[in-house]
Amino acid sequence: MSGVQAAGPRASAQEVAYDWLKRHICGLPRTDSVFLSESEIAAAANTSRTPVREALLRLETEGFVQIIPKRGIFVPAISDAEVDAAMQARQLLEDWCVRRSAAVAETLVPQLERLLGEQAALVDDPAGFIEADRAFHRAIVVRAGNPVLTGFYESLRERQVRMGLTALAAEPGRPAVVLDEHETIVAALRTGDPETAAVALREHLASTLHTLNRLR
Repeated sequence: MSGVQAAGPRASAQEVAYDWLKRHICGLPRTDSVFLSESEIAAAANTSRTPVREALLRLETEGFVQIIPKRGIFVPAISDAEVDAAMQARQLLEDWCVRRSAAVAETLVPQLERLLGEQAALVDDPAGFIEADRAFHRAIVVRAGNPVLTGFYESLRERQVRMGLTALAAEPGRPAVVLDEHETIVAALRTGDPETAAVALREHLASTLHTLNRLR
């Protein structure tokens, strides 16, 4: 494990630990199950164990880790079957959401353009790039206006982030492809046509799955 520095002078010890942990977990091979210890994390993040515990509670809530008493912090593997299931779920959910969101494209498109610009600035930061990727898709899901589906989408967070990082590692030119595909989704939404938007999103998710399948 390597150390990490705070993102800014006002970053709290908990934020430092949280940021280090999240990046470390997201960088693990998705097919590996790993146990971590508080002491190792504290040493690597250059902080005490108390902020590490607080960060772990946040990450457990977000689905990134499982805290197992007397054993440590468990990071579960993501199997090929889980990849398929998660991508199928995303296809069904996001297809419905992007069709609904096409009706309010005049307010959604500026938001997506802003998020796309933020993502483009993170091409050299894989973890940040994937978080920005997730924010782009989440904006479409949220704008569809169904809180139940939004909640389900949130439950896919850990899988989505780790699979996204796996795809980036498998294909060095992947960030440029993702940005182009996101741009196509935005352009499709500008038309206000639900079918056009759904096709653009479907092709983007199919591209991601194709990249992940190359690793099997």
